[in-house]
Amino acid sequence: MIKLTKTQKGYVLTIVASAFLLAGCNSDKPAEAKQSTKTQEATVEQTAMKSYQPPSLDKVPEGPLGDSIKYGYKLMHETNTVVPNNVGNNLACSSCHGTAGTDATSPLTGVTAVYPAYNPRAGKVLTIEDRINGCFKRSMNGKPLEATSDEMRAMVAYLNYISTDVPIGIKERPWVVKNSMQNVPKPDLANGEKQFQQSCSQCHGADGSGTGPTTGPVLWGDKSFNIGAGMGRISTAAGYIKRNMPLGEMGGIKQGSLSDQQAADLAGFILAKERPDFAEKANDWPLGDAPADVPYELKSSKK
Repeated sequence: MIKLTKTQKGYVLTIVASAFLLAGCNSDKPAEAKQSTKTQEATVEQTAMKSYQPPSLDKVPEGPLGDSIKYGYKLMHETNTVVPNNVGNNLACSSCHGTAGTDATSPLTGVTAVYPAYNPRAGKVLTIEDRINGCFKRSMNGKPLEATSDEMRAMVAYLNYISTDVPIGIKERPWVVKNSMQNVPKPDLANGEKQFQQSCSQCHGADGSGTGPTTGPVLWGDKSFNIGAGMGRISTAAGYIKRNMPLGEMGGIKQGSLSDQQAADLAGFILAKERPDFAEKANDWPLGDAPADVPYELKSSKK
């Protein structure tokens, strides 16, 4: 049969074998044949999208759309300087989402294909614009963008561009590995400080003040992410550090060689430092399903 499928680029016609054919012409088991069809389609989708490479910025179309995409890239890479009124620290989106969300540190490729999506922290379904503004309020310790602003349109245009050909509604993005650690060991802060000075201070500064949003982001203090940011949870911070740090060999440590204990020690040391508060934090996880490592009290926990 002919199937019309919605993608980032529009609608695509594909030929899908009917349940009758997949069942080997056995009309006695139509339900099983239908299930087989769905299973095969899902397998084909996941196999086809096992890896994904977004289109190059060199291929951005000419004209207003292309200009918006390029502006979105600039916003991702230079957030604190391009929209200083919306950013309250010295970070950029690329501080965590390397190379404007296109490298393996914390990929944003395909993200617009999975939104709108339910967000447990918010306790409701969020649009991609909601999710962007969540980062502005938390990771950027700033103010949300106007939903109809040129800046918001540009960021969405850019995220759509780096999601080209990813099927809308895809259930999983196999190329995205979450920066999270299960069963985080109890951190040794003294060892974390020693490890930080040995392997991290060259880029992030001995006092955590950083050397630049993309070269060595500020890790604590009033110019860093606030307590409500995802990176404020030790499971996320330890997972990110273990997977990605250091970017180059530092102090005898190579990328990906840290043990769970070393990553937990570093994350514990960093998160024990002072950072900005988040006024709305008590309203997070309103349905009471908060992770165990949320570092602040919630209204839902009192119910």
